Amino acid sequence: MTIYVDVVLLENLCMNYIILFGTGYIIRLKIKHLRILLSSLIGAIYAILAYAGIFPMYANIFVKIVLSICMVYIAFYPKNIKGMVKELIVFYLVSFALGGCAFALLYIVRPQDIFMKDGVYIGTYPIKIALLGGIVGFIVTYIAFKVVKTRMTKNELIYDMVIKIKDKELTTKVMLDTGNMLKDPISNMPVVLVEKSILYPILPKELLENSKNILGGDFKENEYINNEYRTRLRIIPFTSVGKQNGMMLGIKVDKIKIITDVDEVINDNAIICVYEKEFSKRKKYFGLIGIDLLERRENKNEHFTNT
Repeated sequence: MTIYVDVVLLENLCMNYIILFGTGYIIRLKIKHLRILLSSLIGAIYAILAYAGIFPMYANIFVKIVLSICMVYIAFYPKNIKGMVKELIVFYLVSFALGGCAFALLYIVRPQDIFMKDGVYIGTYPIKIALLGGIVGFIVTYIAFKVVKTRMTKNELIYDMVIKIKDKELTTKVMLDTGNMLKDPISNMPVVLVEKSILYPILPKELLENSKNILGGDFKENEYINNEYRTRLRIIPFTSVGKQNGMMLGIKVDKIKIITDVDEVINDNAIICVYEKEFSKRKKYFGLIGIDLLERRENKNEHFTNT
């Protein structure tokens, strides 16, 4: 059987790209196609070297693990060890799923033309069959992750959030609430609900203790707030169970930063709303963010950045 190096390179390049793209898509990483392409090329070159037996040491398990780490690092550039481990685990899961589906299709179609050398499956099968198997595997993996994600515990939905206003900063715990769709009706800025009790270090005491009076208009000009904070105030309408047409006091902050396992989502245009009660009796979190804050991170029209 004649095997062409360029065919092996192309097959592995395409499969590696699908695997890396699937990894980033499933855990909502910022996709940079050039980085993924470079990482896929490195994996494809390894496949050729392993098959050719030029460097036998490349076929051992340790080097394969190191190669996987390098590919994930180049493709996604994780900011810490925790993010790296998470991305590597998902990378392996997607690889197993895609590889299994692709091999199953190949075995059904033309099993006589498939063999393995140094851990690399090769043969005379059409490349479109391998790619179709990879795509099917990606779809199956994505659906499986969606099902698992819906069963995540609250602890897995809790993030650190930094609030900055003027020269003051506050770091607190917030929970992702998929039902929180609050926005400022005028500016369309996203709204974060934060317990009033933790906002005293960054907001004037008079403002927080008279939030209800401010909402009702029962205050004299500059009695509770000075001009500096008055321009930041917003009135946010909301609807909840048992209460229609409610109003909350919002304050425009300079920046919020949500720290996830894999990156930091920064928003320079956000509003925090003062919540009078407690969110968690066990003090596990002190605010609620909407999924919109995380899902829109790649939209260039929004004021979001990733670090």
